[in-house]
Amino acid sequence: MTRPSLRATRLLRSALLVTRRSFTAAAANPSNTVQVYISHSRDPFLNLSIEHVLLQKSHAASTVLFLYTNRPCIVIGRNQNPWVEVNLPLLDEAWAACATAAATSSTDLLVRTPQEAAESRGVALVRRRSGGGAVFHDSGNINFSVLCPSASFDRDKHAEMVVRALTRLGVAGARVNCRHDIVVADDPAALEMTDSGTCKAGAPGTFKVSGSAYKLTRLRSLHHGTCLLGSPNLKNISRFLRSPARRYIEARGVESVRSPVKNVDVDRVAFEREVLREFESMYGAFQVTEFDESMAMHPEVAKGMQELKSRDWIYGQTPRFSFSSDMKKDGVEAENALGQDSISFEIAHGELDAATVNGTVYSFAQPKKLYNIRDWPSLLSSLGIEPGKSKSIGTWTGDVLGSSWSSKASM
Repeated sequence: MTRPSLRATRLLRSALLVTRRSFTAAAANPSNTVQVYISHSRDPFLNLSIEHVLLQKSHAASTVLFLYTNRPCIVIGRNQNPWVEVNLPLLDEAWAACATAAATSSTDLLVRTPQEAAESRGVALVRRRSGGGAVFHDSGNINFSVLCPSASFDRDKHAEMVVRALTRLGVAGARVNCRHDIVVADDPAALEMTDSGTCKAGAPGTFKVSGSAYKLTRLRSLHHGTCLLGSPNLKNISRFLRSPARRYIEARGVESVRSPVKNVDVDRVAFEREVLREFESMYGAFQVTEFDESMAMHPEVAKGMQELKSRDWIYGQTPRFSFSSDMKKDGVEAENALGQDSISFEIAHGELDAATVNGTVYSFAQPKKLYNIRDWPSLLSSLGIEPGKSKSIGTWTGDVLGSSWSSKASM
């Protein structure tokens, strides 16, 4: 394993803790052509908001690297459907388990570190501003963002930078595949197979260790990616990203492409140092600037956090979709989950104005926000549906879609 460069080590040790006042001024300075930032906050809403401000304020000719790690959360793409991408009922269970643990714990919460307190609050749901698919973040998953002029944007360029860093750290066979993901394989021959034929996710024998998403503006481009260094939740990721409602939804949003995943078993600090080393070799000398929780007080960052935390953003930005207990898939009618009963409705901007139950259309006096419905049996009963049917149909609908996660996901 190659040791981190002495220069990269010195850069980390001499890093500056940025002041809130100087943040945007330094980013916009034309002479600051190469910028590097590292966040010590584990708040996904804060880190994504800092990233957004950097995209907006960094000088058009600059190249910026931003490294951060989030507490446990699921991050969906700008145009994705959380009811399709995420097991929302499981999120609800995770929050309930955390609440129970907190209530029965003999540990004084006041003596816990901020990171421990944050990570005890369940799994957050976050909608980012860029496209791409859904990903699970935790303390074993590091995030890298590179901002550069749109004219020099290349989907693979900075993924290859990360591959070189991983190779220096002894990760054999890492490479960027045709989907711009970083993959590894136990058998090197499996990687060669991905070069032939059509581009598919999850080629036999390969494992995804890093995925990416992108955002382009007129002058700036953003490439942000993840890298699974040593996630303790690796076995649970697929559970959180498999929605029980998926089979009952016909959606217009972008669906994620699933692939087998794997940890690369690399130390986070060593990874940061090697990425810095590669970044320096590409763009030249820089000074590292560090962020902490105080950045949440920066006016523009705070504004971004408020938007990202709002349920209107997380759920209300979902593209139009339809839900049906007997949804047809690929023209084939699926088995009705409710037997002789049925329920269906259309959702636009997270709202529904009517529901069809057993063939009868029931209209609401006012549109209902799907993400605010916590008691489906009572809601159906208020439409005049008889109690037995309201309870059975409503209970099933709430179990599939989730019901109480909406008030906790952005905490």
